[in-house]
Amino acid sequence: MELEATFRVSGINCQAAPFYNPICNYGTLNLRLPYHHRLPPLSNASFYTLSNRYCKASAKESSTEAVEKETGRKMSGDDSHDLELVSLTALCPLDGRYWAKVKELAAYVGEYGLIRFRVLVEVKWLSKLSQIPEIPEVPRFSKDAETYLQGLIDGFSLDDAMEVKKIEKVTNHDVKAVEYFLKQRCQSHPEIGKVLEFFHFACTSEDINNLAHALMLKEALSMVILPAMDEVISAISDIAIENAHVPMLSRTHGQPASPTTLGKEMAIFAFRLRQEKQGISKIKILGKFAGAVGNYNARLVAYPDINWPQVAEEFVASLGIDFNPYVPQIEPHDYMAKLFHSIIQFNNILVDFDRDIWGYISLGYFKQITKAGEIGSSTMPHKVNPIDFENSEGNLGVANGDLSHLSMKLPISRWQRDLTDSTVLRNMGVGLGHSLLAYKNTLTGIGKLQVNEASLSEDLNRTWEVLAEPIQTVMRRYGVPEPYEKLKELTRGKAVTQESLREFIKNRDIPGDAMMTLLNLTPQTYVGAAAELAKNIKTAINLVNGARV
Repeated sequence: MELEATFRVSGINCQAAPFYNPICNYGTLNLRLPYHHRLPPLSNASFYTLSNRYCKASAKESSTEAVEKETGRKMSGDDSHDLELVSLTALCPLDGRYWAKVKELAAYVGEYGLIRFRVLVEVKWLSKLSQIPEIPEVPRFSKDAETYLQGLIDGFSLDDAMEVKKIEKVTNHDVKAVEYFLKQRCQSHPEIGKVLEFFHFACTSEDINNLAHALMLKEALSMVILPAMDEVISAISDIAIENAHVPMLSRTHGQPASPTTLGKEMAIFAFRLRQEKQGISKIKILGKFAGAVGNYNARLVAYPDINWPQVAEEFVASLGIDFNPYVPQIEPHDYMAKLFHSIIQFNNILVDFDRDIWGYISLGYFKQITKAGEIGSSTMPHKVNPIDFENSEGNLGVANGDLSHLSMKLPISRWQRDLTDSTVLRNMGVGLGHSLLAYKNTLTGIGKLQVNEASLSEDLNRTWEVLAEPIQTVMRRYGVPEPYEKLKELTRGKAVTQESLREFIKNRDIPGDAMMTLLNLTPQTYVGAAAELAKNIKTAINLVNGARV
């Protein structure tokens, strides 16, 4: 078996092997990694010499044997490890440690997904050409031919993708490899075989790529990311409703403030996240199909009587993508920037939630359900750490870093096009993958939470000073002089008890019913409309969705 290439980085020789479909960078190939950690670094000249010899190594000669032959050193079993790309050797943790949690994204934003959607666009374009009467060279396909073409899409497999990659080794052009693959598959068909040169007709690679990327995003969002966002929102909404009446001490600037309920504070996050998610779902995913520089140049020369802008718009719309009529060679990616910025904002809100929950756990407001066999600390046996919310926060940071770069870089392209967007777009899966992982981290953490009402109540019982606000407000209503100043003198920086407050209230000149209201008020009951707001969160969320309940 001949090997594609060898790279040496920090003593690691990486040989490209069979096609692989990672999330982190869908241009990556499977790697065999013999690691020779006791060998001194090779010079560049030695490396390239060795690389060439590795590339020609036969299946009978291992890479370890090649190293021994080149260096004259005998390798022991302890000196080398022949590493396949498995979870333990993946460079990106999404393709390793976290694969089981994010693998549903791979079919959409991995390289397999890119190739599959390229095939779809190329096939659908040929079918579209057959429906244009002004192109007699491509007669309208029979039902059998259309079924055959659709089968190329529906039946596209990993083996097919690997075949495309083999062709790409020769062409060194990924989109042209798809064209050649389709020509090979269709050459024996009695109808399609006669019009093979109309595959990729008058298209630039970006006509195919921008629609493939649009479909990748559309499917990844609708099938994976948006449903995961909905799960998070639903789980937080459930906490809100279940704890709508559970009073909780607020903290502003980290200091005791007017009480609320636990449910209402959760409802805030559910509402914020739902608003942002709805904005994401409404962003139009755009596509172009206007040729090399956006002017339909070649198509108009070949068929000057056809309304190519109309054809392009119809074709793009048929794929479920909104048409962008004013473009250079590429679709300018403004919608991607807007989309990724919106996902960043959703993620930022979730970071806020993660940190608040982390704090509430620290305060004792939540307990965490333990699982037999799990360990919280390697040295402190008692620890039950809020690791799921910490992992979520960390992954959201990684996701936002990637998505931020994509959203800032992609709208910028020199003149009619440069290639910088191509390598950047190969990393869409990083931001989306870490986002998905974070959503699942948060859901796992929520599933372990158990409200500790006793702790919540104890906190409130220690902070009777929070009733200074309603007392001075009622005093204002009834014209008592300097109410704020009197409460400030009584409470600011001082220990306040139920008794001291009751004594203060009894000595005020206010109506009897108002006095009784204040005397009966406690930190637990001074929660305003918090409970009702929490109970109504699903109604509020449905209104955000545009539904009537």
